[in-house]
Amino acid sequence: MRKTATLTISLLAAAVLVTGCGSEKDASPAKASETSTSGEAKGSSSGKKGVPHQVVFEVGGTGAAQVMWNGNSNHFEQVTLPWTKTEAMQLEGAELKVGVTVSVVPGSVKGSDGMLKPAPCTITVDGKQVADNQDGKSAKPCEYKLKD
Repeated sequence: MRKTATLTISLLAAAVLVTGCGSEKDASPAKASETSTSGEAKGSSSGKKGVPHQVVFEVGGTGAAQVMWNGNSNHFEQVTLPWTKTEAMQLEGAELKVGVTVSVVPGSVKGSDGMLKPAPCTITVDGKQVADNQDGKSAKPCEYKLKD
């Protein structure tokens, strides 16, 4: 009984601490704009945005496969092939200087010889193909550094 009470109190204390610890995302807009490592308001120079881009992730083949892609955020799901995902992306702040890596990691598909191989993948940015895995001949994922 004593162990149960101690465990319950510990869990409640941890819950109170976690609930009390917020992030800047949870802060009010006024507080978030005041907080900055350099002391500047966030809206001053870091609010710059780049040109909008259309990023298309494609994985070929037939059947189903696990696919992971990284665009505006990370995703991992079971999909039916062939598969296409289009995202609008616009770089901002520090991303304008360093860029953002977009990628797609295709799952395995059965090759013509019956052996598993990586599904073919491509990435197209603004209508221009920028990455592929040589029709599944390369085990490397398709990735590209998006810059303005």
